[in-house]
Amino acid sequence: MGTWNTLVEGDNLDVLTDLAAREQVFDLVYIDPPYNTGNDFAYSDDIRGGAGASRHQAWVAMMRPRLELARSVMSPRAALFVSIDDHEAAHLRLLLDDVFGETSFVAQVVVNLNPKGRQLGRGFATSHEYLLVYALDPASCALSATSAETVDERDFALLHEESGRRYRELPLRNTNKKFNPVTARTLHFSVWGDPGTGRVSTLPFDGGVEVTPVFGDGRPAVWRWSRPLIEQRADDLVCRVVRGRTGERVDVFQRDWLHPGRRKKLTTIWLAEEVGSTDTAVAELKELVGHVFESPKPTGLLRRILHTMPDDVAVLDFFAGSGTTGHAVALLNEEDGGTRTCLSVNRAEPTRPGSNAAQAGLATVADITRARLRAVAERHGGGLVELAQPPVPPA
Repeated sequence: MGTWNTLVEGDNLDVLTDLAAREQVFDLVYIDPPYNTGNDFAYSDDIRGGAGASRHQAWVAMMRPRLELARSVMSPRAALFVSIDDHEAAHLRLLLDDVFGETSFVAQVVVNLNPKGRQLGRGFATSHEYLLVYALDPASCALSATSAETVDERDFALLHEESGRRYRELPLRNTNKKFNPVTARTLHFSVWGDPGTGRVSTLPFDGGVEVTPVFGDGRPAVWRWSRPLIEQRADDLVCRVVRGRTGERVDVFQRDWLHPGRRKKLTTIWLAEEVGSTDTAVAELKELVGHVFESPKPTGLLRRILHTMPDDVAVLDFFAGSGTTGHAVALLNEEDGGTRTCLSVNRAEPTRPGSNAAQAGLATVADITRARLRAVAERHGGGLVELAQPPVPPA
């Protein structure tokens, strides 16, 4: 098994240029770039926008070549996740649309990293950030916007006595009124069901009553399944009497089974109780190397991102910060036996004089990343390769 984590110390523009030249590719790119909150950001290369450029223009000029290079090192199945806050969310969305194309946009997720809200400053107490998600190629992207962790077993309250399996019932009729006998005429047909035994068939049988799909107000509807699928999966259907606005009627329901590996579609709001918060992220880092970084991302956030992709992805984080992405990769590999790898890139930006990091002997932000990933390798395995120059891909 290969090394899980690699750390490259250097300017990410140079590292990305070298990776592109060597045609090294990645399946998942996550970055947490500077949020441009008014303080000078460290990436002051010559293409920041020129004299007279606004703060926003300078930030976009810094980000554009890095995103263009990131695009060039993404595999056909790759996805990009970018954390950002309100200062540059609008500009970043337009920039990503330009670099990746509007059709590559997948989602703008709201991440509730500060449940109490920021109490300093004027205006509202901001309690969220954003996560912009793009696919390099929507047709071949491996991203699955689902998670096993969001499946609640309590939703499957019914027990099948014969098999002992748990399930819930979903209406077989399509509840979306956009789908009706006019727009989906092949899905409007009769089936036969026995509300006493629960049996369902596409053909008449003794004891069966004819059932056509209707909305609650009695208007004609359509089924979600075709006639052949109903015939194929009749054992997953049940017929029973329901009470609607127009009185009692016979209807058909799908048994939606709970099974190992079941996944649920993710919403576009991720709560701190699900993915962690800035406070829990600080505690995670403190437990490993001390309180040496003010605003790390929680590993729970990165774990959820990683769960949307296969367990063998090559991950790239070229604004590695405290090293949360590499940490999350090691945690998941240890947990599920995956073979994910992570290349983290950070520059030798000096830590603030007098800060906890400086007092701990961590002279640069790259030193923080290195200290964390060393501790992660020691505790969770997977090793760590440390490079001062862009990496050479394996032959």
